[in-house]
Amino acid sequence: MGTERPLITGIFPDRDSAELGYTTLTKRGYNQDDINLVMSEDTKKRHFVSAGTETELGNKAAKGAGVGGAIGGTAGAIAAAIAAAGTTLAIPGLGLLIAGPIAAGLAGAGAGAATGGLLGALVGWNIPEERVKRYEQDIKKGGILMGVRPRDDEDAEYFESSWKAHGAQNVYR
Repeated sequence: MGTERPLITGIFPDRDSAELGYTTLTKRGYNQDDINLVMSEDTKKRHFVSAGTETELGNKAAKGAGVGGAIGGTAGAIAAAIAAAGTTLAIPGLGLLIAGPIAAGLAGAGAGAATGGLLGALVGWNIPEERVKRYEQDIKKGGILMGVRPRDDEDAEYFESSWKAHGAQNVYR
C-alpha cells in the first residue's frame, strides 16, 4: 500500500442512494476498475434483479451471476459496474458479492483469503477493524458498501460531501 491514497468508503442504504453515489464517481472520471462494491446476495437480489431500469452501476452487480454461480440478474448502475469490473467475487458461503480492486486482491490471495471474509479483506486495505465490523453489520442489514481511492484531496472532499448529501452513512476517508 505504501504511498497509495486512503480509500473513501461509505454505506448506501438502498439502490437509489448507491446509484447517486456511483454517478458522483463516474462524473469525475472514475470507472469500474477504480470502484469497490460490497453487498449481500440478498441486497443484490432485492435491489437489482427485479429492478426495471438498467444503469452502469446495476450491470456491475449483475456480473456476479457468472462468478461463483451465486447471483443472477441485470439491472441498475451497480449491476452494470460489476459486470464491467475486471474481477468480481460471489462468495456463496458468506453471502457476499464483492467487485472492484478489492475483489482482485482477494482473488490473487486465493480462495482461503476470500473465505476469510470481509473483515480480513478490508483490514488489509487499511480500514480500521472497528469500522469494518460496523460495515459488516450494515451490509447484513441490506446496505451497499462503496469505496474508492480518490486521486487528490479535492476529489476526496467532493465525494465525502456528495455521498452524505445522497444518503450515505458511515462515510470515512
